[in-house]
Amino acid sequence: MNTATTIPYLKMNGLGNEIVVVDLRNSTKTFTPEEVTAVASERMSRFDQMMVLHAPRTSGTESYVRIYNADGSEAGACGNGMRCVGWFLSQGGGRDRFLVETRAGVLDTIVKDETAITVDMGEPKFGWKDIPLAEEFRDTRAIELQIGPIDKPILHSPSAVSMGNPHAVFWVDDVNAYDLGRFGPMLEHHPIFPQRANITLAHIRSREEIAIRTWERGAGLTKACGSAACATAVAAARLKRTGRNVRIVLLGGALDIEWRESDNHVLMTGSVQFEYEGQFPAALFAPGAA
Repeated sequence: MNTATTIPYLKMNGLGNEIVVVDLRNSTKTFTPEEVTAVASERMSRFDQMMVLHAPRTSGTESYVRIYNADGSEAGACGNGMRCVGWFLSQGGGRDRFLVETRAGVLDTIVKDETAITVDMGEPKFGWKDIPLAEEFRDTRAIELQIGPIDKPILHSPSAVSMGNPHAVFWVDDVNAYDLGRFGPMLEHHPIFPQRANITLAHIRSREEIAIRTWERGAGLTKACGSAACATAVAAARLKRTGRNVRIVLLGGALDIEWRESDNHVLMTGSVQFEYEGQFPAALFAPGAA
């Protein structure tokens, strides 16, 4: 490739979580953070996460996928994006199951159709070093973190968990009663999270259903965050407030989450939507970058 060559992409969404899928399995190109933010700033290719398929690193996998946030940073996991990748791979015909590797590990994806795609998101991690947190908490079901007056905090005592990326889940009575656009950035960058964190407000409606809103690390307010849905489901089950099968209701729709007892893996099932195909303008990329 050269600067006269454009790079094709697919614009998709997972419950409103804006996803761009780029297939570079036959290319040696990698994106720089500056190129990622340039792509995200274009009206047609604006995204919450960009899923870039590279040649596989591990035998038996379809691809190694780099996951980029809109600010140019890399993420370890993106559940909505992985469903989009699974749908894209299934368009080759004849197969409905794919192993894809990310920074968080190898993920198993099963595609029934675009309304029902299941991703095995692997095992959640609860140890403070694994999340990671900046200081020791023996019990991460509720860590010492709050916003507001010490005697009457606005938000406090979140559950912390890693789903390949760090999450903090605050339990509230109404997810719409808080200015998450204001609190989200403060909490994402709180010193307790050395790698920053995804911030979720969660309201347990019943033992089978939870409503959430999420401020996504590196992307901001989002209509849906698959890994946050998984983190919320396992955090609620750890607190004995739900069972291990629960529906997570997000602004963009619902996800069904199963925290499987047999191997401790978290299975996420939901839909995706294809929007259009496009090509990045060649001017976005540095000479020789492609």
